[in-house]
Amino acid sequence: GMSSDKAIEAIELLGLPVVSFNRDQAELAITLRRGTRDAGLSLGDRACLALGMSEKATVVTADRVWSTLELEVPVQLIR
Repeated sequence: GMSSDKAIEAIELLGLPVVSFNRDQAELAITLRRGTRDAGLSLGDRACLALGMSEKATVVTADRVWSTLELEVPVQLIR
């Protein structure tokens, strides 16, 4: 329910980097569909995972199912 202006402000306050979603990451997200379909991951979920994989970074989530997937990306649960 937050306005886009407020959301952008909140992201800026966190000091987190914002990166563009590129074609390579989009293609990787597509390939993740087959292995994550049964877990109910959304396109947004797969986009986050694809970014983590392409950047060789840990992905952070509150969605426990991510930690059960056998993917080549470390997953850190926040709760």
